[in-house]
Amino acid sequence: MSPTASDNMKSSLSETGAHLKNAASAAGDAIRNVSAAAGDEFKLGKAGVKSELADGALSGIAAAEAGGEAAREQVDALMDKGRDLIESAADLIRERPLASFGVAFATGWIIAKLARGSDN
Repeated sequence: MSPTASDNMKSSLSETGAHLKNAASAAGDAIRNVSAAAGDEFKLGKAGVKSELADGALSGIAAAEAGGEAAREQVDALMDKGRDLIESAADLIRERPLASFGVAFATGWIIAKLARGSDN
């Protein structure tokens, strides 16, 4: 007896179902594999981010330390300039004591006049 059209259709549908089942299984396997690979990549990426953040923190600390040292250098330079200015003023006072006294007296008198003028 030869297969009927219904038998052929049932056979084809059965074969189609088997192929669909196999395709779904393959898709599930692919998704599991992709998920595992993505998880591994995520872990690597996370480790890289942590590493870069730690390196950035260390660089920031080093920059802060260098900034502190640079500030100390600037303060030292300003202190040296201040000492030089005071020495220069002391030398000028030693060279011309009378003129220095006159300038100091005139400056005091002007400040006193200005202070009294603001009270009125």
